[in-house]
Amino acid sequence: QVQLVESGGGLVQAGGSARLSCAASERTFSSYAMGWFRQAAGKEREFVAAISRSGGMTTYADSVKGRFTISRDNAKNTVYLQMNSLKPEDTANYYCAAGRRTFFTRYPEEYDYWGQGTQVTVSS
Repeated sequence: QVQLVESGGGLVQAGGSARLSCAASERTFSSYAMGWFRQAAGKEREFVAAISRSGGMTTYADSVKGRFTISRDNAKNTVYLQMNSLKPEDTANYYCAAGRRTFFTRYPEEYDYWGQGTQVTVSS
């Protein structure tokens, strides 16, 4: 069982930046593809970004491309989401996910473990 704990959320002004972290309990963290998803109030969960096991490949949702950057530090068992130029529509609960069955993917059903989420609120 992999435990994922997100941190770094909070209230940010539009145009500002925030950095989310997701710490994993698993010593074989490098065996897992990692992803970030978000869910706004009243909306379905949506893909944000994903990174391969080694960190060599990444993919992003069109809505965040050029503004968000996903990265990982396998020595620290942590994945990050750097969010710049934040917009009010980025307001959501952000979740990280770990998947062992996939190289890296934007599909939530291919992830095995999920964190509890961290709220990001962007004020206009």
